[in-house]
Amino acid sequence: MGKGGGCVPSKRRPPFEVPDQEPSLQETNTAISSQNQITSTNTTIPVQYNPTLAVKKCKIFIIFYSMYAHVELMARRIKKGVDSIEGVEGVLYRVPETLLQGTLEQMKVPRKGNDVPLIKVDELVNADGFLFGFPTRFGSMAAQMKAFFDSTHELWMKQKLAGVPAGFFVSTGTQGGGQETTAWTAITQLVHHGMVFVPIGYTFGAGMFRMDSIRGGSPYGAGVLSGDGTREPSATELALAEHQGKYMATVVKRFARPFSLAPGEKHN
Repeated sequence: MGKGGGCVPSKRRPPFEVPDQEPSLQETNTAISSQNQITSTNTTIPVQYNPTLAVKKCKIFIIFYSMYAHVELMARRIKKGVDSIEGVEGVLYRVPETLLQGTLEQMKVPRKGNDVPLIKVDELVNADGFLFGFPTRFGSMAAQMKAFFDSTHELWMKQKLAGVPAGFFVSTGTQGGGQETTAWTAITQLVHHGMVFVPIGYTFGAGMFRMDSIRGGSPYGAGVLSGDGTREPSATELALAEHQGKYMATVVKRFARPFSLAPGEKHN
């Protein structure tokens, strides 16, 4: 993806520009026919419109683990924010569960629906950006998300994700339960892959400074306070999640994804 332009598809195709408005099929055919005719002495051959040359949307993978649906609610709101930016699409994925079904039943964990697929490690190279969501476990990411990152060893070996923008959103039980440390300690996963951490800072504006109600979220990323598991995300928490989706989408549209190198390889 060129600076200020569109996204580079996963197979390292040349950069292209994201137009402000998609041209209609008739407009495109007319423009191509009038500007790119091949003329000989007796024959004029018009160049036909090829739909495969249409601009491809940037894809932000929203990959999450959610036990009691708090993180999932944020993920869906983040997708809404991503999808609101022209030329960018959010794609939801879950990470695999590591607990036995019997254990989950004893913990009264709701069964997951089938509308969000499980992420496969080799699919990660198809993303132009990432937002990872997870609950905290003693101030750092849940074991399910850590197990997923541990499974990306082959991609790390060849630095296949180097240069890709990525961010976090989290859930904690209390205000002091890791809203910042859970994201902060997760940055190590991005560092080893060479990914670029994109925090939201204070771009949410006044909503980051209000003190009239409790809320999750920090400059590191969106967040929700789950309490004992029954507290619903507040309107402010969901609005912050949507803002993070919009913010990441604008960053991804401007970011260039460099090609990756295997350890020991050098640029020519």
